[in-house]
Amino acid sequence: MEKKGGIDMVFDFDRTINRRGTHCFKWDSQPMNDDPELLPLFVADMDFQTAPCIQQALAKTVEHGVYGYTSVWDGYKDAVISWMKNRHGWDIEKEWILPFPGIVPAIKAAVRTFTKPGDEILIFKPVYYPFDASIRDNDRTIVEFALDEQDGFYSIDFEKLEDLLKKSDIKMVVFCNPHNPIGRVWTKEELKKLGDLCLKYNIMFFSDEIHMDFEYGDHKFVAMLDACPELKEQFISATAPSKSFNLAGLIVSNLIIPSECTYKQLKKEMDNSGIMAPNLFGLVAAEAAYKDGAEWLDALLAYIEGNFDFMKSWFEENMPEVKMRKPEGLYLAWADFRGLGLSDEELEDFMLHEAHLWLDEGYIFGTDGSGWERFNCACPRSIIETSLNRIKDAWQKRQEAQR
Repeated sequence: MEKKGGIDMVFDFDRTINRRGTHCFKWDSQPMNDDPELLPLFVADMDFQTAPCIQQALAKTVEHGVYGYTSVWDGYKDAVISWMKNRHGWDIEKEWILPFPGIVPAIKAAVRTFTKPGDEILIFKPVYYPFDASIRDNDRTIVEFALDEQDGFYSIDFEKLEDLLKKSDIKMVVFCNPHNPIGRVWTKEELKKLGDLCLKYNIMFFSDEIHMDFEYGDHKFVAMLDACPELKEQFISATAPSKSFNLAGLIVSNLIIPSECTYKQLKKEMDNSGIMAPNLFGLVAAEAAYKDGAEWLDALLAYIEGNFDFMKSWFEENMPEVKMRKPEGLYLAWADFRGLGLSDEELEDFMLHEAHLWLDEGYIFGTDGSGWERFNCACPRSIIETSLNRIKDAWQKRQEAQR
């Protein structure tokens, strides 16, 4: 078996796949059409083919040729249960699993179900920007809590958090673990403290755990419900194979809801909104991923961790004014460009029009993201290298022009 960089190359993640012309949001949307040189590293969508076991399962379904209304089957739920147990040591029950077409729609449904217009909902910034929209667009009030940052490491000041909870009337927390975009995998101790505060102040807890399978080194994902089982009556976990196996276009996720009452309330909102279960192909792909995708995922994690190591070393050697801490989770890198001395508008313009890179700008994740950039590193290393060299060359060109 060929080895490359210590990784068994059963799966070729170095292969560049042309996604242009495939109706791909990442590669075929504006501003891509305005700049043919632009490289997109923004949206969390891999440039790798999914696991062969998933491709085979989908091909078998396509070959059958009948794609009618679909009901959720036990084999799918059994696969979810087995994955959570074997991968994360998390015991869940079949009755807890509510298939849902996507995690952002699930956040919005939960907001409508468990809060009223005007209610306060807490989020931790910087964070995945659809959290804001899910709250604001449903006429609820966003309460922001800024995470403490020191040399790229983020933490929660729990004393400050409790002071906020005492003074506010927060009805729900929407949380992210691993945390997008900062890359933290929250520890069991941190999660327990947070869960205890939500219990103390009777706050509903929605835990977005979509990136749960991305963990590096000694950083291990802990399910919120494992850290604080007492929270189960006011708790929803949102999980999915979409990030882990590059299935975002199939719109499938698994909500884990241990409270029968909470489950029924959210299911009623789902029914009232006309939201149906995920489609046949999403469920087939999810079952195949959870049953047979572990080997592929292990190889993927090793490759992405190599991308992070490469990127961190590159900045240290070539642009030390840019700081990057290796993520504990995600396949997204969070890099601090404040050392370049540019405003958010100048940094965005520099990336788009001088380096020809389309990134997720830090400011869209909240004011504490100002001066940062989020890179999608789930792509061949050659694309990472090309992107970094573009930044260096464009910055040198700009410096020379100012002399």
